[in-house]
Amino acid sequence: MTQAAPAPRPVKLCNATLAELPAGIERPRYDRARLRPGIVHIGVGNFHRAHQAWYLHRLMQEGAALDWAILGAGVRAADAAMREKLLAQDCLTTLIELAPDHRSAEVIGAMSGFLPVQSDNAALIAAMADPAIRIVSLTVTEGGYFTDAAGGFDAGHPDIRHDAASPDTPRTAFGAIVAALARRRAAGHGPFTVMSCDNLRGNGAVTRATVTGLAQLSDPVLAGWIEANVTFPNAMVDCIVPATGPEEIALARAFGIDDAAPVTHENYRQWVMEEAFCAGRPEWERAGVTISADVHGWETMKIRILNAGHQVLANAGELLSIPTIADCMADSTLSAFFGRVEREEIVPHVRPVEGMTPEDYLGLIIRRFSNPAIRDTTRRVAFDGSSRHRGFVLPILRDRLAAGGDVRGLALVEALWARMCAGTREDGSEIAPNDPQWQALNAAALAARADPSAWLEQRSIYGDLAAARPFAEAFGLWLGMLWQKGVRATLEAYLKQ
Repeated sequence: MTQAAPAPRPVKLCNATLAELPAGIERPRYDRARLRPGIVHIGVGNFHRAHQAWYLHRLMQEGAALDWAILGAGVRAADAAMREKLLAQDCLTTLIELAPDHRSAEVIGAMSGFLPVQSDNAALIAAMADPAIRIVSLTVTEGGYFTDAAGGFDAGHPDIRHDAASPDTPRTAFGAIVAALARRRAAGHGPFTVMSCDNLRGNGAVTRATVTGLAQLSDPVLAGWIEANVTFPNAMVDCIVPATGPEEIALARAFGIDDAAPVTHENYRQWVMEEAFCAGRPEWERAGVTISADVHGWETMKIRILNAGHQVLANAGELLSIPTIADCMADSTLSAFFGRVEREEIVPHVRPVEGMTPEDYLGLIIRRFSNPAIRDTTRRVAFDGSSRHRGFVLPILRDRLAAGGDVRGLALVEALWARMCAGTREDGSEIAPNDPQWQALNAAALAARADPSAWLEQRSIYGDLAAARPFAEAFGLWLGMLWQKGVRATLEAYLKQ
């Protein structure tokens, strides 16, 4: 990658114009006409293109993995808009790296096509049933795995009930996976690996539970075959990738590239995976992926220190009208709050991994969060708190309670989320709905202003935590103070304790 120079009139991105891109812009050196799909990826968002697709592109640049190209796919209406944009530019993507002191761009081309987005997922099922597809990967967000409050498979979800009753015309990605595996088994073909690339603790195990649980509802024999033959590797993925808007599109144009869906990202990536691929895989380790038997250690460190750390900052930042995570870290009160909660209540519940202590990892996260070039909005980070708090923050809280530790900091994190879900910032401006469960969260948050227990009684999120007296009392104290004295005064009161 190279430093940007003044760009001429932007070149419309597509295969035919790759040679016309400005000098110094890295682009595919391989013949994209030779690409053959080996992976179907469901959920082609910014993270996938900046992470998994980039690692595969690196291999292709060396002349390897040309039979592992990615077929994009989606199961939501919003995926159709991404499909239209990417097909118009031959599934090429501009990646723009935002380091603290420089910016650089490259064009990647590991995706060879994008399947039609259909209500019955017919094209997706047919593609996955093709034995040439050896991996099906997913980025469907942390909340997209149909889990209940305890982390188990939610067999009662309406979409799951639909897919169990109509397995040939499923609504969900998991229903489509089950249908494709059924076809492969019936045809005598081998299975594919199902690989989650979402931020979930034990993401492979969670994916296995959802796929086999759904199959069990409609075809127990198929479920047994899946359990015995399909692999679900656990993996830890990491790269901060902001959403794309007009500023990012303009930035790509400044590099001389007319890209309808460019991606900006930080100058850091990590991917740790376990070796569990029933139908083979690309040689990702050649591109920098770590193959490890201790994925759980890596993912726990990342999910607790980085992902939970994001939740420590985002709700407070939203309430104070602070636009980005980097701006939060530049605020002395917020950064002090973040540092204290991390060091006193999160880091003690993370064990070291080979070559990295939790303390050193926290230092890395502080530097990454503080990068002013990354305009990662507090709104994006706070999105889907009902999944992110349940998955990232509350497991730490439970561990801390079990150890008899102080939970005042984590209780304040939860109180900030409850106050944010009331729907107004401290300056009186409205917070637009920012969660799939926003209506219920908003009602509980407003009721909790008078009765804090109304928030903790959301059992789908908190389970039995309302009965944990040290947490419930601290939560009620902080929530009352947030309403009476405001965010900054409450944070300062915590920091003085």
